[in-house]
Amino acid sequence: MTKDDFQIGTEFYTATGKWRCTDIGTRVIVAIRLDKDDASWYAGPPFAVAEWVFGEYDLDGCSLDASDFQ
Repeated sequence: MTKDDFQIGTEFYTATGKWRCTDIGTRVIVAIRLDKDDASWYAGPPFAVAEWVFGEYDLDGCSLDASDFQ
């Protein structure tokens, strides 16, 4: 994926699971991992789960299609 493929709220996948974009910077994407059963963890900001930064070189490992990692 490229930075232009992301919008706040976009859900995407990596080899580690499902993520939701929470912020877009000049060269980074910030996201939360969607691995909790209780959706209230994802109400925010602020979020009850850690936000992770994906740098411009990490975006090649992201996909909108979960089957890319099966």
